[in-house]
Amino acid sequence: MIIDLISDTVTRPTKGMLDAMMNAQVGDDVFKSDPTINLLQKKAAEMFGMEDALFFPSGTMANQTAIKLHTQPGDKLFCDKWAHVYQYEGGGAAFNSGVTCKLIDGDRGMFTAEQLQVAAAGRSDIHVPYSRLVCIENTTNKGGGACWDFEELNKIKKVCVENNLDYHLDGARLFNALVAKNESPAQYGELFDTISICLSKGLGAPIGSILLGSKEHIEKALRIRKLFGGAMRQAGFLAAAAIYALDHHVDRLAEDHKKAKQIETVLNTLSYVKKVEPVETNIIIFYVRDEMNPDTFISKMSEKNILLTPMGDGKIRIVTHLDFNDDMLEILLKELKLFHF
Repeated sequence: MIIDLISDTVTRPTKGMLDAMMNAQVGDDVFKSDPTINLLQKKAAEMFGMEDALFFPSGTMANQTAIKLHTQPGDKLFCDKWAHVYQYEGGGAAFNSGVTCKLIDGDRGMFTAEQLQVAAAGRSDIHVPYSRLVCIENTTNKGGGACWDFEELNKIKKVCVENNLDYHLDGARLFNALVAKNESPAQYGELFDTISICLSKGLGAPIGSILLGSKEHIEKALRIRKLFGGAMRQAGFLAAAAIYALDHHVDRLAEDHKKAKQIETVLNTLSYVKKVEPVETNIIIFYVRDEMNPDTFISKMSEKNILLTPMGDGKIRIVTHLDFNDDMLEILLKELKLFHF
């Protein structure tokens, strides 16, 4: 048995999801004639109370499209130093949109409205980039699945309005935050100009993300998606999986969070573990003692068929997900307790 905890992207479609995919009605989405794609986009827009939505092959493409539609070459966006749009999208903000990133030194991937206000202040003339966009990631990946405080997000919105900045949410794991904090999609739809949500992480779909925004934003996004090579034909099979995920796999995210808390509890008792970041959702970030190489620990666990991933700076990540069951949890906890170096 392989216990794959590298990411929540490793899940496989459930039987119910596969049945939905095989029975999907499809058409040519380039001509907006795939009924299942259209249904998914309408469903997502209504869920968030936003005007329109567009299906994408990946979250990176959805985020990069959002950046491009909000900016012009030579502009500047603000994000946390650990933000996915800066750390893990291949320098796409620079390559695709020609924008620079002003990094804010937040806590676990989250900064404050006050920090943004300081970052946005200063000269505004021909010698400096125009400030155009603020990008938020909720939950934070490199921050260990941390959830933003919604009141702080409201305060950041006020700073955006005062400084004429657009406001984008990278919601790759937004549903984890919604479940953990008992929040609603509509709260976020009212706050942000654009939102990307991923369907292939905790929700368990095999592929796909959605970008939400105004009619004008999504019309621009349609053009940019084509430019990026993201237009698809009979993609309704994938949309059917996404609809099934939204209907059946949101509330169960609480199970992943519960398992993550159990892992956190055990890690905090182990002598070889130096620190465990607070666990709020389905991501556990921890550090082993200085005399132990994190890569060695990961390699030793791999020999036990338990797959973990390094996150840099000595971080080791565990991600719970749909395919990680109670038996696997029991084996993992046992091996963590038995480990020695």
